[in-house]
Order: sequence, then C-alpha cells, then structure tokens
Amino acid sequence: MVGLLAAGALGAPAGRAADPVHVRDPVTVGHSSEGRPIQLREYGPARTQRRVLAFGCIHGTECAASDIPKFGLRAGALTAGSVFYVPNLNPDGLAEGTRLNGRGVDLNRNFPVAWEPIGVPWDLQYAGPHPFSEPETRIAARLIRSIRPNVTIWFHQEAEPMVRAWGPSVPAARRFARYLRPVRYTPVPFRRLPWLPGTAPNWQNHRFPGTASFVVELPPGPLPHDDALLIGAAVARLADRG
Repeated sequence: MVGLLAAGALGAPAGRAADPVHVRDPVTVGHSSEGRPIQLREYGPARTQRRVLAFGCIHGTECAASDIPKFGLRAGALTAGSVFYVPNLNPDGLAEGTRLNGRGVDLNRNFPVAWEPIGVPWDLQYAGPHPFSEPETRIAARLIRSIRPNVTIWFHQEAEPMVRAWGPSVPAARRFARYLRPVRYTPVPFRRLPWLPGTAPNWQNHRFPGTASFVVELPPGPLPHDDALLIGAAVARLADRG
C-alpha cells in the first residue's frame, strides 16, 4: 500500500517516503463477521495534515453513498487535503438486505460511549452483547485511531434527509451542509440533534477532542449521478478547506 497509510499509520515503517500519486489502489483493511472484505480507498496528496475519513455505508440498507468515490470524487479536486473512504463497512447487511450486520447487530449502536444493552439479536437497533463486540466496529475504530482524521463523515439514508451533528462537531457539519446546497433533487439541511446511545460520532466526539464526526442522511433509494458528483465535490472541499 502506498500513500499516507503506508508511511506508518497502519504499521509500515515510519519515515518511509510516500509515493506522491493522487489516487491509491483499494486496500482491504479487515473482514466482516461473515468474512467479506472491507476496503479503504485514499484520494489526494500523499503528505497532508488535513484528512477527511468517510464511511459510505454502516447500515446495509442505506448504501447509496458507496458509489460517491466512483462518481463524485475527483483526485484533481484535492490539493491540500486527503480523503480516506470506506465504501461499505457492512457488506454482510448489504448482501442480506438488512440494516444489521451478519450477526444481527446494529453497528451504529455498538460503540462504547453511552452504550446501552438495547434489544436482542436481529432487533433493528440491537446494540450487541458489549461495545466493540463486532469486527466491523473494531475495524472502524482502528482506522480512526490510525488515520486521525480531522473530520469523519458517516453516510446514512432516511426519509428526512439532513446533516446531523451535536456538540463539537456542529461547526464542521454546518459547513458541509452549506457545501451541499447545490444538490438538485432533495435539500439536505443541517439539524443539531443529540446523539443516540452507542453511536460512532458520539464515541469520536468524546475520544478525539478537537476533531469532528457527523452524520449525513441522504434520501432513500439510489443516488442520482449529478448529486453524487456534487456530494463528492463537497467532501473534497471539506478536506481542502475545512
């Protein structure tokens, strides 16, 4: 693997020169509970202190943003910052047509901060037997600790589209919502809402002071091509300018 991660973030020898290409080949960073690969893509300058990490899918029925790198993120749009993109953190859920992972856990209730023992396996918000019980959430945590992103974006889908944040993540989320205003088909306004128990952004807000993590709820269904282009451009703009 080349780029910033190869220069030490995931265990390569520190100080090794990074290849200054702008698009890196996908790298498998782990496997789901059923053994499916979870991949990471990297876009932008090889050496940068401005990093955005984005997860295109955490609920298996909300995966429209998995195609944003393919359609909407151009390496040439990134000059000062880098984007690290996980197209799908929950490939089992996508394959099986469920928001849950292959063990019947809602991955976005499986992070440690404010974790509660919600439900039983295959309930739609089942939090798992304990925090970080799932390989997918452990992979996400390892990437976040390794990359140390300035901003993390978690893409979801629901009937009411919005950019959602709380606490220290509000300023970055507001900016991103402004960047999305050109989206043609459905407005995506900003909403200041408290985090639910066991969510990834809540854990990040507590664990990594000085960084931001927020949710983008896209509308249900496939993402129109033009919107994918605009959303990808907004991610690049956040990486470059903050």
